[in-house]
Amino acid sequence: MKILMINVVCGIRSTGRICTDLAQRLEDKGHTVKIAYGREFLPKQYEKYAYRITKDYEVKLDALKSRIFDNAGFNNAAATRKFIEWVKDYDPDVIHLHNIHGYYLNVKILFEYLRTCNKRIVWTMHDCWPFTGHSALCDGIGCDRWVTGCYSCKQMREYPKALIDRSSRNWSLKRAVFSDVPGLTVVTPSVWLSEQVKRSFLSGYDIDVIPNGINTDIFYMQESDLRKKYGIENRKILLSAATTWNDLKGFKDFIELSGKLSGEYVIVLIGVSDKQLKLLPSNIIGIKRTANQKEMAQWYCTADWYVNLTYCDTYPTVNVEAVACGTPVITYKTGGSVESMFGYGRVVPKGDIEAIISGIAEPYDVDRIGWKAVNQELLDNSYYLNKYIDVLTSR
Repeated sequence: MKILMINVVCGIRSTGRICTDLAQRLEDKGHTVKIAYGREFLPKQYEKYAYRITKDYEVKLDALKSRIFDNAGFNNAAATRKFIEWVKDYDPDVIHLHNIHGYYLNVKILFEYLRTCNKRIVWTMHDCWPFTGHSALCDGIGCDRWVTGCYSCKQMREYPKALIDRSSRNWSLKRAVFSDVPGLTVVTPSVWLSEQVKRSFLSGYDIDVIPNGINTDIFYMQESDLRKKYGIENRKILLSAATTWNDLKGFKDFIELSGKLSGEYVIVLIGVSDKQLKLLPSNIIGIKRTANQKEMAQWYCTADWYVNLTYCDTYPTVNVEAVACGTPVITYKTGGSVESMFGYGRVVPKGDIEAIISGIAEPYDVDRIGWKAVNQELLDNSYYLNKYIDVLTSR
């Protein structure tokens, strides 16, 4: 079969790596795969799969228009029409959508084609953007206006940032554009997100849940010398990581937590910016980035707890990586974060710093090796890639 994936990036970050991992597995099984992407760096090893939809200047212009007019997803008409002509020439049997937002596509033009192309269409939704009038992060403030129609959005300063609020118009446009597409199946990485989709105007589609797995050849229980390297041999380590830190990811909460911890604890935050490094108190070690996934795995193995204070997330794979390395997770009760720690750790209410402190202080005695042996299949990427292949190639 010929399969086309569409995503904002290719081979980088979580959604880009999901696409390339799946492409490699499909290719191993004899299928032909292309990944159409919108922006940013393309690792050389994935060039054989890639077709770039938009140029850098088109992405920047789209972002500017979206900021001014609050019309993210409805720009780049010429690039999208050109892309559709390429799709017609490629003539895939299956079109697999991922993140179709990110300043690179005109979704109205894309879906006009999808509605009439007579192809099997699978749409993996990684966030809430497809069914809201503006935000991808509405759960961060507990907003569910999108169930009946958005208005007066309280997240205009969150991605995709905009100066004016056209959330009501955008919601109506998306409902018209995304509804009633023949042959479309929705996939979500968590039960939580699938339940949100069922409450939205997309509820008429078939919905499958396929979580995001990890590479258990990289993330496993192993030795580490990071305690000695950072001079924290005798302290309890609370670890957390993010691609971009902000208050919705819990940055402000970690600052508050640091002020209430005793001297036996140290917090390690990975992924902080230069500006954020200057804001960190002495009991928070800030690291801008790790050298590679192997070093990240060593940090998981070094930590006593992985602490996830996110206010909005559909299925954070950092939780999966942590438990695969034998480290318990303590997380806010947020979206799919609870599902991705597989019961290996503790769950507390959003924003409850005192519950975090109590949770990490209480001993957590679990047979880590035995637990992982029972749950190994549910952690590994291969299990979920095979599920995707079943969905994509079934007729």
